[in-house]
Amino acid sequence: MKDTPLSNCERQFLLKTIEERKRLDGRETYDYRNIKITFGVDYGFCMVDLGKTKVMSQVSCELATPKETRPSEGMLFTTVELSPMASPAFEANKQSELLVKLNRQLERCLRTSKCFDMESLCIVSGEKVWRINVDVHVLNHDGNLMDAVSIAAITSLSHFRRPEVSIQGQDFTVHTAEERDPVPLSIYHMPISVSFAFFQQGSYLLVDPNDSEEKVMEGLLVIAMNKHREICFIQSSGGIMLLKKQVTRCSDIASVKVLEITELIQKALEKDRKARKDDDKFSFAESLPKEQITAQKLKEAPLEKMDIQETASEIINKAKISPSIQGEHSPVLHAGGVGQVGEGITSSWGLEEDIEEEGEMEEKTTVKKTKRKGDVIVISDSEEEDIVVLN
Repeated sequence: MKDTPLSNCERQFLLKTIEERKRLDGRETYDYRNIKITFGVDYGFCMVDLGKTKVMSQVSCELATPKETRPSEGMLFTTVELSPMASPAFEANKQSELLVKLNRQLERCLRTSKCFDMESLCIVSGEKVWRINVDVHVLNHDGNLMDAVSIAAITSLSHFRRPEVSIQGQDFTVHTAEERDPVPLSIYHMPISVSFAFFQQGSYLLVDPNDSEEKVMEGLLVIAMNKHREICFIQSSGGIMLLKKQVTRCSDIASVKVLEITELIQKALEKDRKARKDDDKFSFAESLPKEQITAQKLKEAPLEKMDIQETASEIINKAKISPSIQGEHSPVLHAGGVGQVGEGITSSWGLEEDIEEEGEMEEKTTVKKTKRKGDVIVISDSEEEDIVVLN
């Protein structure tokens, strides 16, 4: 990975703001960035926006032969892909350390926690089972990829529908969506990971660090938990020593955040299910306004309007120019850097200067000047010497 390092000034500035309990994006210490969940037309497709971090997840299924050790259970495979489109630090077709860590953590979060019924994926024991593939693609990287990946993966699994299967003895038939309604997966719980970044030897911690905060952090703690306060997995990296009370404090914070995120996922799933049932707009069509191609919209920046009238009056008073200084053809200057033409003042726009310059040029280009002084005629065609002709 070709990571772009921070300068010493940027690093010191970030650490100073963290010590003052402030963050560059205006969040508090335990605040998450805005989470947006969007579903696609097909079941099992979703996009998750965690601030500027964007992740896409797609779930698919296929028939496969089960493992000999578990003949009556289905299989789950997870894949995370990092492309240069997400960040210049990512290289194509190369197994980076971050990619390996994300794949392992996602596998532990979904498979080890047993978040859904694997035996319900069995069709014929020992012969055919469903194989579930979860493909996660990182579209934009702005920090805290693990949380975004876990949210996208569990949301797409909850949204996915597999084909209905009818079994007669050892024979089975896979029905299409037109023949029979697809069947959702049996989800027991939703494991959500929450990341904590530590600074100054564990003296300060932040929830949901962004890209710049991850570059200056000294340690990272990831806790995957469901809404029942059951820890699915926990992992610490960075080589920092954490106390027992620090881990307990992080688990208490994670339980609150997981509950909020789980409610958000359930509301998004219910809204999508209701829209599909009522034949209303859903997936990307819902976010597209009329007569517009995209739904990208800039958020309105907050503007401080306190004492703006007094400040404007002070600037105007300081920038006023006395009438005696102003010329006849000068524009009116109300404030520094602001000019206005009019209000009874005639503007020449430099026309008089051009006329004067043209008159001077005509005088200089005169070939001869004759002057009579009695019987002497003075003929001059040069500025340097005069010629006198005597009769």
